[in-house]
Amino acid sequence: MLSLFFSVGIFHHSTIRVVQYLTCGCGILPAPFVCRDGNNPLNKINEMKTAKFFMAFMAAALLAYSLMLVFLSNFNMGNLMVWVLTAAVTACAVWHKPLAVWFRTGAGRVVGIVLAVLLVIYLVLIAFVSVSGYTNPPTGQEQVMIVLGAGLRRDKPSMLLRYRLDKAYEYAVEHPDLLIVTSGGQGRDEWVPEGQAMRDYLIEKGLPAERILAENKSTSTEENFAFSLNILKEHGFTADTPIVYVSNAFHCYRAGRYAARAGFATASALPAHTPWRSVLPCYLREALALAYYWVFKTSASGPMHAMVGLLDLNKKFFYK
Repeated sequence: MLSLFFSVGIFHHSTIRVVQYLTCGCGILPAPFVCRDGNNPLNKINEMKTAKFFMAFMAAALLAYSLMLVFLSNFNMGNLMVWVLTAAVTACAVWHKPLAVWFRTGAGRVVGIVLAVLLVIYLVLIAFVSVSGYTNPPTGQEQVMIVLGAGLRRDKPSMLLRYRLDKAYEYAVEHPDLLIVTSGGQGRDEWVPEGQAMRDYLIEKGLPAERILAENKSTSTEENFAFSLNILKEHGFTADTPIVYVSNAFHCYRAGRYAARAGFATASALPAHTPWRSVLPCYLREALALAYYWVFKTSASGPMHAMVGLLDLNKKFFYK
C-alpha cells in the first residue's frame, strides 16, 4: 500500500511537470497559468527557457525514435500515433512564437485549455494501463492457457509476440497439465496464420505438440476469446473452465474484459513484458483503445473500426 501511494505521488508530480513544460513550450497556456512563480519575471523567463529546451529535446528524441520505428517495425495504429505526436511536438519546438501568440488570445486560448485537459486525461489513462495489467494474476488452478496473437514478420512471431510466447512457455513448463490455445488469424502481410506460427514456436522450444491447439481465424482480441472458446467446447471444455490468458502487461486489462464478454466465467492474466522499442506506440495506442472500449464495448463497430480497416489495407506498403 505504501508503495502504491509513493507511485501515485511520483505520477502526480511528473504529470504536473510534463503538462507545465508541454503547455509552456508550445505556448498553449500563458506561463503564469502553468509555470511556477509566474508573477516573478526572472522565474518566468527561466521556466520558459526550460520549457523551450524540453520541447527541442523531445522533438529530437521523437524524430530519432520515429525513424527507428520505420525501419524496425510494421505499420500500425501505435506507430501512426507516435508519428503524429512527433509532428505535433516538432511543430511546437519550431514555431513556438507564433503558436504562443495564437494560444494566448481568443479562440486559441480556449483550444489551449481543452488540449491541456485532454493531455492530463490521456496521461491518466496511460498510468491506468501501466498498472492494471498486474491486478489479476493466475492462481495456478487454471486448466487452459490462451496466448493472444500480436503480429508476425512474414512467418515468424514479432518481438512483441515472442515476449508473450516466452512467458507462456515458462508458465506451461511449471504447469504441465495446462492445455494451450494459440490464437490469431492471418494478416495481409503475414505468410501463415498467427495461431499456427505461435504453436510452431512453442513446439520448437520443447512443448509437446499434443498440448497445443491453434486458433487461426481471429482478427481481434474480441475474436481471440470467442473463437478459442468454440475450439475448447469441441474438446470437452466449457465457459466455466478456469483459464489464464497471456498478453503484454499493457493489454491485459482490456483483454480481460473481452474474455468476460466472450463468456469465460474465470479468466486470470499472465502479463508479459513489453520490448523497450514498443513501449511508446503500445501504450499510446492502448490508452486510446481503452477509452474506445469503455464507449463502444466492442472492437467490431464505431468510427475507429473503419480507420483500422484503412490501416490494414495499407500495411503491405509499409511492411519492413
